[in-house]
Amino acid sequence: MTKLSVNINKIATLRNSRGGNVPDLLKVATDIQEFGAEGITIHPRPDERHIRYQDAYDLKPLVTTEYNIEGNPIDKFMQMVLEIKPTQVTLVPDGVDQLTSNAGWDTIVHQSYLQEVIAEFKNAGIRTSIFIDTDLKLIEAAAKTGADRVELYTEEFAVQYEKGNTNGVKPYTEAAILAHELGLGVNAGHDLSLDNIQFFKQNIPHLAEVSIGHALISESLYLGLQNVVNMYLHRLQ
Repeated sequence: MTKLSVNINKIATLRNSRGGNVPDLLKVATDIQEFGAEGITIHPRPDERHIRYQDAYDLKPLVTTEYNIEGNPIDKFMQMVLEIKPTQVTLVPDGVDQLTSNAGWDTIVHQSYLQEVIAEFKNAGIRTSIFIDTDLKLIEAAAKTGADRVELYTEEFAVQYEKGNTNGVKPYTEAAILAHELGLGVNAGHDLSLDNIQFFKQNIPHLAEVSIGHALISESLYLGLQNVVNMYLHRLQ
């Protein structure tokens, strides 16, 4: 079964908009796990506009499932991850002022840099994943970095699926097959939703984990958080 890791960045955004502690990020993370989710994902950015670096530390003792921290491995981020030692670190090539992730790593151009960063995390016993597009040459290069997994960047799939183009999943299927053949685990995330998650799951072999935040939290406004978590779990079975 593919694991569901819930990205709680949007909960932090809502909390920060009023300056207090409502909603309580730590309580929401605990509840999400109790509702059945198999992981909690956060993506702290340098400006701390949603998840704060302190949140990452505060969540550590409360995440009893898998703890996934995403981000660009700048010095401050790397220090935090090495101190917290989450289950997984997902490397994302975000710019400092980037609104959201919109591209994967060029694992050819940044090969040596990624090898160095990943070696440091793996020496600390942290599973590593690389946020990546479906270009097969980039998948091949990712396998040479020492990473444990790749996370397929799924925005283009979501766009094509919404237009009715189900063939948009094919590059992801091919990328997942190649990644598995090369010994890489397969994760996925970005713009996956209740509308497209079941189709995606059915067409992606060896899919270990999906990380979903924006859609899941938005859907929960109408349908309820516990209900939505269980709806995702049902579609991923």
